[in-house]
Amino acid sequence: MATEAHGEVTSAEYIQHHLTNLVCGKTESHGWTCDPHYANEMGFWAFHVDSLGWSVFLGFVFIGLFRFGIPKLSTEAPTGIQNFVEMCIEFVNDNVQSIFTSAKNNLIGPMALTVLVWVFLMNLMDLIPVDYLPELAKGVGVEYFKVVPTTDPNITLGMALAVFILIIFYSIKIKGLKGFLAELTLHPFGKYLLPVNLVLEGVNLIAKPISLGLRLFGNLYAGEMIFILIALMLTFSSISVGLLGVGLHLIWALFHILILALQAFIFMVLTIVYLAMAHETEDH
Repeated sequence: MATEAHGEVTSAEYIQHHLTNLVCGKTESHGWTCDPHYANEMGFWAFHVDSLGWSVFLGFVFIGLFRFGIPKLSTEAPTGIQNFVEMCIEFVNDNVQSIFTSAKNNLIGPMALTVLVWVFLMNLMDLIPVDYLPELAKGVGVEYFKVVPTTDPNITLGMALAVFILIIFYSIKIKGLKGFLAELTLHPFGKYLLPVNLVLEGVNLIAKPISLGLRLFGNLYAGEMIFILIALMLTFSSISVGLLGVGLHLIWALFHILILALQAFIFMVLTIVYLAMAHETEDH
């Protein structure tokens, strides 16, 4: 939530500050630095340390939760964590079995579970009031600090790129290089319109990771922006406006929980669907 400590900072500056990542990289003028103002000089090798850090941390949270949440052998009544883990596994298994029917691949289930829970944990960071962790970071000298990895397109598109690489890999592995190229060049209009087929199928193929990553990013970025705008209401001196902001924050947080879970579910389902399509060997 916004606080009075922002002083003379304008609304535009406040919003821009909260949407700026902690970027670290090497510049020509200042060498290695973590100042976002020199991000353009860093070029491609500019690392969003906050997004990467939270992604890795939440990945370890996921591993720890599922590794130690269920005891290997236990005759006692299951704990709440065990029930949650088993529910997630059963939910993912049902979705995989209903979608991935053309072949058998032992990677799909674990990957779908990882995508669902990991993306949900990253999305869940959006429920932390927007000023809390950035203000704590500022107290230790870190000026810029974003805490929701999925509001960073580098993270969402990076995950989508990993899915895209698996799509290409399994398409070639299952269909062979010749079959994969034939799929790109001979459909839907046959060999006499090969260039047209290549353009249409190529666009369709490339659109999969782009839409997968941008969909997640766009929804979470919009949700984060709404939280920031609501937080700005708390900076007004009017008590009525401040109370309205608190009420709106609670209402949006409750509604946003559904969005966070839905976006994680959509990312998982589309990942399964795209990989299932890569395993199909039937002609169009």
